[in-house]
Amino acid sequence: MLDGAISFLRCPQCTHGGPLTRVGGTLRCGTGHNFDIARSGYVSLLGGPPKYQGDIPAMVTARRDFLAAGHFAGLAGTLAEAAAISVTSVASVTSAASPGCVVDSGAGTGYYLARLLDRLPGAIGLALDVSKSALSLAAHAHRRVAAVGCDIWRQLPVADGAADLALSVFAPRNAAELARILRPGGRLLVGTPAADHLAELIGPLALLMVHETKEQRLAAKLSPYFDLDAATEYRATVSLDHRAVGMLVAMGPSSWHTQPDELAAMIAELPDPVPVTVAVRLATYRAWR
Repeated sequence: MLDGAISFLRCPQCTHGGPLTRVGGTLRCGTGHNFDIARSGYVSLLGGPPKYQGDIPAMVTARRDFLAAGHFAGLAGTLAEAAAISVTSVASVTSAASPGCVVDSGAGTGYYLARLLDRLPGAIGLALDVSKSALSLAAHAHRRVAAVGCDIWRQLPVADGAADLALSVFAPRNAAELARILRPGGRLLVGTPAADHLAELIGPLALLMVHETKEQRLAAKLSPYFDLDAATEYRATVSLDHRAVGMLVAMGPSSWHTQPDELAAMIAELPDPVPVTVAVRLATYRAWR
């Protein structure tokens, strides 16, 4: 557990989220609530049973291997560039004595957060997720990452105004909580799939499609707390062999709806390798508060 991140965290058991301190292998608040730091390096600050259980180990392993192969490296680099610009903008308008952290909500293995931190020397990242398997990897994704188990649909165990930047890539968003943890003028960077993301695979593999109103629904959820600053689209074509295609499907939500044998048979019918469109909308929002 990264000691430098503890000041940004708050107790999920206390009504007003008391600060935490490290005592040996635990984090402890002033009223005596204790949270053990796992051997793999993450700390669970769940305030109660999570609404969803998160990604299972097989999904996390597939995501780790797919991302490690560099298939989404271009996307990660573009996100990191946008994050660096956002943090610089926040720093130019805030009078805070010290920089805030970078919070990745639904961080998974911490892959995108780690690439951001490479562009932000000295910044501390909080990788928030509910999956223990993902958190075990996120804890070692970067030397300046602290992995924290929590349910993003509850109050996040992060202090008010602690973050310069919040990140949400292919993950659900609790808009009210993301706004709360951002300091005044803080930014939210959101990555969502465009309509033709993975278009070459959706039909042949019977994958879940991006809903045609996704962008409008996102705007409706964020607009009570954020103003849109800028939006662009990352587009690329990646060449994936059959093994990579299998990992890509296994790491995402479509994996809940496919049987391994049926998926393998459908993948076998694809060209090898197959060109696949990566199309992701990247939007930066400014917090109202």
